[in-house]
Amino acid sequence: MKPEVTVVLPTRNEERAISIMLPRIRGVLERLEVPYEIIVVDKSVDKTPEIAEQLGAKVIKQEGIGYGDAYLTGFKHADGKFIIMMDPDGSYDPEDIPNILKPLLEGEADFVIGTRLRGKMDKGAMPWLHKYIGNPLLTKILNILFKAGISDAHCGMRAIRKDVLDQLPLKCRGMEFASEMVIEAAKKNLRIVEVPIRYHQRIGESKLSSFKDGWRHLRLMLLYSPSHLFLFPGILLLGMGLLLMGYTYFINPERLHTMILGSALTLLSVQILSFGISAKVYAAKEGLDEPTRLTNFFMRYSILEEGLLVGGIMFIIGIMLGVHIFLQWQNAGYGALFKLKEAILVLTFTTIGIQVMFFAFFVSIYLLKGDD
Repeated sequence: MKPEVTVVLPTRNEERAISIMLPRIRGVLERLEVPYEIIVVDKSVDKTPEIAEQLGAKVIKQEGIGYGDAYLTGFKHADGKFIIMMDPDGSYDPEDIPNILKPLLEGEADFVIGTRLRGKMDKGAMPWLHKYIGNPLLTKILNILFKAGISDAHCGMRAIRKDVLDQLPLKCRGMEFASEMVIEAAKKNLRIVEVPIRYHQRIGESKLSSFKDGWRHLRLMLLYSPSHLFLFPGILLLGMGLLLMGYTYFINPERLHTMILGSALTLLSVQILSFGISAKVYAAKEGLDEPTRLTNFFMRYSILEEGLLVGGIMFIIGIMLGVHIFLQWQNAGYGALFKLKEAILVLTFTTIGIQVMFFAFFVSIYLLKGDD
């Protein structure tokens, strides 16, 4: 009989835990009276795979490495209509499986994620750094960037409909896979439901690296959100740069250092904005993100010609201003000429003009495949 529920367990040297947890998981599933299968994706050098096989699990050898790679491997072999994910180290309680499955079975959710922070947690089960700083902070950032609306983004006990899972373009091989799954679910507007669960001290030694794994989660969220990583800082720096340059040029001409700073911020902002727009165009082109008005504007066929025109005009303005300064210097007999503000404008206009022209070429490279 084809299984209705598939439980995927990633293992690496968990022989003591797996011998305890597998019978408990099987007992819960049998009480539910639904056809099921248990898939163990293993990367062990101990007897974990042999024990799992003896206890009735289907053991898949993991060829790659990493937490995410284990789940991606397990998903390929899963035949159930509903997929349950959980660590088999004793930290998650198999008795919570019915509660995790319930929203899926009743058609109330597409993706269910446990929340340890709103459930019952054993003393010492989660390090205080994770419980009070790392997990809440990273979850807060994820909610701000992607509006997931959850309280425990890194909980490893989850359940999802297989047909929905197949629609998520999951790629991450490491621990950041946990964040990627939530991000993609939020981007696809899946019905996400949280269920409070119990959390126990794990059996054996933890394989987590607090700062390394935390950075991988944060890194992924920033890369998935080029607007927050590039566009918003770029717009802020551009505003500051133009304000400082305008203040010096029109109000306080003696503050040359302020104008230099303003020019530097303006040039930096244009570079950052170019990166941000390029990242969003790439994501839209490759199907990693939904096109927006911004990306549609820069994905037009004529963007190269328009970029060359705008950049060329700015470059010419800068050159003309430079020629004007040179002629004044020539008329002064090549003596001392205090035109530093104008020289800064020459530098700013010509550099931005060149940046815009090369940016237009760079973005147009993305569009070559789609050009007629």
